[in-house]
Amino acid sequence: MVFKMAQATDDTIYMVILSGIGGTIIGLPLGILLYCTRKGHILDSLFINGLLSFITNVFRSIPFIILIVWIIPFTYITMDLLTGTKTFLGKQAAIVPLSIGVAPLIARMIENALLDVPKGLIEAARSMGATPLQIIYKVLLPEALPVIINSMTITLITLTGYIAMAGAVGAGGLGQLAIQYGYQAYQPVIMNIVLIILIILIFIIQIIGNVIVKRVNHR
Repeated sequence: MVFKMAQATDDTIYMVILSGIGGTIIGLPLGILLYCTRKGHILDSLFINGLLSFITNVFRSIPFIILIVWIIPFTYITMDLLTGTKTFLGKQAAIVPLSIGVAPLIARMIENALLDVPKGLIEAARSMGATPLQIIYKVLLPEALPVIINSMTITLITLTGYIAMAGAVGAGGLGQLAIQYGYQAYQPVIMNIVLIILIILIFIIQIIGNVIVKRVNHR
């Protein structure tokens, strides 16, 4: 059981890291576009902003446990294309719904982080002839970096909870261990140990996030 607990913890960390990266790949550009296409901003477009907001809100409103089941066909196809494995179960397959599930959260947090950047800095960059891309990479992202890091910390903590739920549908990790050996086998000790490990992981993520925020915050 100790080996299974260690393996489940390792699988959980694996899924947190990779799905965090996957969610960021989707959510970061989406959040930037949500901000930039707002009325009066550098890529002002009511239509694009409305469309992106609608898509983001739709996926944010779907409970994660339902999302996993809903996109099983997409997960199956994605796994077949990327790994040649025709499955929607296991830690690798779980990264697909986890990334999609957390991407809208990341997008909204990135958008809110960019909204905190003083408009004077953006106008100053505009007046000096900076392109929208230069404003994003040289003004918006550097200025909002501490808030973005803090948002990513929250995202990883949220993913830890998502992964625990994903265990109910065969994703592996600590969630599946708790359900299979704790709940179904009527062993509350295992359930309690899993909870303690999850709490420790969340504390570690929060501490690392706080340290990084302090290092990048030059205000």
